[in-house]
Amino acid sequence: MTTTPVSPSTGRSVPKPAFTDAEAGAREFPDSGNRRFTYFNPAKRKQSHYEDVTVEVQPDPRHYLSQGWLYGFADGTGGYPLEWTALKAWGSDRPEPERFPGSGGKGYDWPAHGWHEFRDPNEEWELTLYRYNSNVVRQVNQNVENARQAKAFEQWNPNWTRFVERNIGAWMHVDHGLGLYLYANAQRRAPTNMHNNAISVNSMHRIRAAQDLALYNLTLSDVVPGFDGSAHLEAWDSDPAWQGVREVAEQLTGIWDWAEAVFAGNVVFEPLVGELFRSQLVQQVAPRNGDFVTPTVVGAAEYDFAERDLRYTTAMFDLLTTDREYADHNKATMRAWLSAWVPRAIRAARALQPLWSQTDAKPPRFEDSLDAAKSRFAGIVTDLHLDVPKLS
Repeated sequence: MTTTPVSPSTGRSVPKPAFTDAEAGAREFPDSGNRRFTYFNPAKRKQSHYEDVTVEVQPDPRHYLSQGWLYGFADGTGGYPLEWTALKAWGSDRPEPERFPGSGGKGYDWPAHGWHEFRDPNEEWELTLYRYNSNVVRQVNQNVENARQAKAFEQWNPNWTRFVERNIGAWMHVDHGLGLYLYANAQRRAPTNMHNNAISVNSMHRIRAAQDLALYNLTLSDVVPGFDGSAHLEAWDSDPAWQGVREVAEQLTGIWDWAEAVFAGNVVFEPLVGELFRSQLVQQVAPRNGDFVTPTVVGAAEYDFAERDLRYTTAMFDLLTTDREYADHNKATMRAWLSAWVPRAIRAARALQPLWSQTDAKPPRFEDSLDAAKSRFAGIVTDLHLDVPKLS
């Protein structure tokens, strides 16, 4: 038997790739070389990183969400209904664009309506929130620890200790309640991701401030002789001086309209009650009684509101009071909110008056403190192009 020799293989036959320009990224479009998003208009000449990760993250059927809302509620309501607030922005009443095969989801030229014009001047998003709050907590903890090591708390007299355990602790309930049940609740119903971010950061500020006060209360319970860490509960529940604040805080958490919630909280309650207590009382009277630590804890929350939360609030409502289509409607609505909430806030503020006489070294007169709070409130309302209501 003979065999036929087999020649060595010269290589396997492999199909050669054929590029058809149908691959992802192969086609060239007008914006192929653009390294920035172009589906929104930046607030300034150049887009910021904050805008890249925040603007239009939540699609809107009036723009380009061709299939409509991707999610809804049990009653059939989809997405973020604009009727969740009485305020309106231009274009709000325009019908949603008609969708049909081949339409490509094209709706109105963006922004679809005025709600999408809001830009948070704080440029807050996830990364900046973590950085800011971690820095605040770190500084507060360092201040308290330094005071502990220096035995600064031993200089407190019993009268001041009673004031702190009851009244500083009582304000913790305000921060916790508003942060968790007012702002956190309102942010879900706001119509754009930009509003959601700004209001949710506001919520986190209040919740962190409540935590700061709770931890401070625990520290004082350990290091200050005779400090009653549960005294704030009795003050919040039954002290007549706190019942006006408690009543308004609970009423605020019951607001359904998300814009009214932010307006009543940041434009009315905070200047007339929050800053009255923090700036005009605690930060004025604490150093006179030998306490230089409590103002640093309370001052962190004061900065949150005065330099951050109020800034986004002013920018948000200023767009609505100057709206090119609904300015008059929005001003009338806000005037009604002022009429409802200002008298309540003034009553709550006046109920706090006994606190001004509870310490050995007295703060400025209550009426002078209240006048300063009223002046602050009047400036905020004027900046929003609204008439200052009667403050009595």
